[in-house]
Amino acid sequence: MVQSLNTKVDFVIKGTAFMGLSEYGEIMIGDQAFEFYHKTDNRKYIQIPWEEVDCVIASVLFKGRWIPRYSIKTKRNGTFTFASKEPKKVLRAIRVYIEGSKMVRSLGFFGVLKRALTKKKSKT
Repeated sequence: MVQSLNTKVDFVIKGTAFMGLSEYGEIMIGDQAFEFYHKTDNRKYIQIPWEEVDCVIASVLFKGRWIPRYSIKTKRNGTFTFASKEPKKVLRAIRVYIEGSKMVRSLGFFGVLKRALTKKKSKT
């Protein structure tokens, strides 16, 4: 069994990690790290210490009424994407340990199109 990095757990919820295929398990937020543990396979886990987090990116739709997924971008190991039943509660629990300036919204559909068109115009 994997040893948890947290000494105190604030929030636990069932969640999904998108690592190629969808992996189902539990998301645990504590005083030292964000952790994901697979439901059945002990070898599939993700532990992200708070010092390693660069930013948290939330995909916000319908003016904040629905958050289908959120990502944690780390300083060295890339981006990890997660989903859960109550993402707002998860993001509020994360915000206790991560400052507000590191919590950002991802671009929407039209924002991505606008960025793509402005890059094409600037190249020509």
